[in-house]
Amino acid sequence: MKPTSKIIIGCMSWGKWGKQFSTKEATAMIEFCVANGNTFFDHADLYGDYTTEAEFGRALLKSAIARERIQLITKCGIQNPGETRNNTVKHYNYTKEYIIWSAEQSLKNLKTGYIDTFLLHRPSPLMDPIEIAEAITILKNQGKIINFGVSNFTPSQVNLISDHVVVDVNQIEFSLTQNTAMTNGSLDQMLQKEIQPMSWSPLGSVFKEETNQTKRIKKWLKRFCEKYNCSEDTLVLAWILKHPAKIAPVIGTTTKARILNANKAQKINLELEDWFVLLEASNGHEVA
Repeated sequence: MKPTSKIIIGCMSWGKWGKQFSTKEATAMIEFCVANGNTFFDHADLYGDYTTEAEFGRALLKSAIARERIQLITKCGIQNPGETRNNTVKHYNYTKEYIIWSAEQSLKNLKTGYIDTFLLHRPSPLMDPIEIAEAITILKNQGKIINFGVSNFTPSQVNLISDHVVVDVNQIEFSLTQNTAMTNGSLDQMLQKEIQPMSWSPLGSVFKEETNQTKRIKKWLKRFCEKYNCSEDTLVLAWILKHPAKIAPVIGTTTKARILNANKAQKINLELEDWFVLLEASNGHEVA
């Protein structure tokens, strides 16, 4: 499973947990993204206290975009206490019945007949890989999901699941400031098994925090901006795109200018030593 667009649009902050887009605003954003080549939209059932999927679905119906032109990602498994769920404690549910029910709820919410990529949101200590495989097989056979994957799973957890059902995707936290996936086996495994990596929070803490790490990084970003004729956020994404695993960043911005900056990263091929300069700046030491 390879994204048609390397930059995936994260929708977590479109609704209650962020911008609170009206249907008209969300429709305009969908159309803007597709017009600029961003056809992958990333969701999870719990976003906006289990409301954002349905808001997106209503906006998609109002848009001029045919369903076949876009790809929808969503996730299941996290059960939060809140206004829309009668849960007493945050927990994970990966029973066969719940996975199927959750996928069918997402189909209704997103106003679609199929989900392009369906992920288990976080690993549960109680997950049964055989039961998960049974649920996913049923959903695939019914044409309700096309690709299956996981999110935030370690290599051993991916192996646990993939022994019983094909894992197409692993969406993990990965950025210049949080790059442990290069050393803990996650990206190695995805390269080896041809699993598509997606990275959430791809800008990391570069523009959120003022630390020794981010100061070192920004010093070099300023120099490289002139060299590559682009913005700092574009360079941070270009650093991710350089990796041979072909990581697809999931960007959470709702600012159109920043979406366009993100897209420019696809045209930048960082020189080898520049890539390692930024890695050294992030880690605070040269490579071993």
